[in-house]
Amino acid sequence: MSNHLMSKTFLWMFIGLLITFATGFVVSMNERMFINVFSGPVYIVLCIIELALVIYLSARVRKMNKTTARIFFILYSFVSGLTFSSIFIVYQLTSILFIFLIAGVVFLIFALIGFFTKLDLTKMGTYLMMALFAVLLCYILNLFLANTNFDFALSCISLLIFIGFTAYDVQKLKRMSEMEIDIPTDNLSIINALNLYLDYINIFLHLLSFFGNSKD
Repeated sequence: MSNHLMSKTFLWMFIGLLITFATGFVVSMNERMFINVFSGPVYIVLCIIELALVIYLSARVRKMNKTTARIFFILYSFVSGLTFSSIFIVYQLTSILFIFLIAGVVFLIFALIGFFTKLDLTKMGTYLMMALFAVLLCYILNLFLANTNFDFALSCISLLIFIGFTAYDVQKLKRMSEMEIDIPTDNLSIINALNLYLDYINIFLHLLSFFGNSKD
């Protein structure tokens, strides 16, 4: 299963990223569409749908048929692209493309570490998830505090968390590919692609917030 699962996973991750970036770019080029997406109720609904799709896909992907799993993944990538479109308004396109490349290099380095390391990263996944929940709670708290230094520190920690998740998820994918699992390969590739997609997107967004050149 090894090569088959690995290749399908990274193919679907790439497809998801392509859909998200293409959708975001198209929406940002259409003023009316952009305004509609970011009007209060619509944006909130899209964020809720985005979260619901991740939760549902993560929980149910193993029991879906492969076509349904792919449709949900594509739908999630599309909805993410709608909310993603703001970066094309805020940042210069050259800066976005440059940071996208940098994020790719960072992702690749830690993906290779996860693939080749002899260390067992299983326990690290639990610690990373706990850290992520703690950071999310701190982000919510900072909505009331509005402390820029605290926000910067949280962004740095978040970046490290998703870099760690990249190594962890790739090692988990490698182990899955070496085992006989009673789940269709197509479904496994979708859920692993979703995990790696989320790792990459979060690395990219945090790097963009640090180093991106705004249009102002």
